[in-house]
Amino acid sequence: MHVKPIFALGALLLAGAAWAQNGPDNPDWVEDKEPPPPAFSRDKLVPVEMPSYVTLKVGVDPQTLSVGADGVVRYVMVMRNSSGSVNAVYEGIRCVSDEVKTYARAGNSGQWTLVEQPQWKPVNDNMPSRHAWAFARQGGCEARLSTSKDAIIKALQQGKKSTRNDWGN
Repeated sequence: MHVKPIFALGALLLAGAAWAQNGPDNPDWVEDKEPPPPAFSRDKLVPVEMPSYVTLKVGVDPQTLSVGADGVVRYVMVMRNSSGSVNAVYEGIRCVSDEVKTYARAGNSGQWTLVEQPQWKPVNDNMPSRHAWAFARQGGCEARLSTSKDAIIKALQQGKKSTRNDWGN
């Protein structure tokens, strides 16, 4: 009996079912209730490479990464400007539709302020920062699919072009 081909076929069927459930054309798709903004660390960020015209240092706290049953990848992205001021956003990316939603923002104090009516927006929209687009393209999404927390962290770490720590830690 060929167990490997049967296993592979089963995995393919499950992936297809997941795609159909979370696909962009599914009118019945419902976002899970997002958890409250998680605590985050500024010390163990995985850098996200930004375009050369962006002066912010951007990184994701790997402890805040989650992939929901709804297919949404949620994370905290931390941004530091050249003067040392730090801001963070708690966001979700729906990989299958290439959309992002900001649930909360934090300033230098680290205190979260919830966004009153968060809305899904295209990842490539000209928002104040291109961090969501960069995150999605560098590992947050794989071929418009959400993967696992470990796979996302690995992809981000492998994509690093520099081993130096630009966070001053």
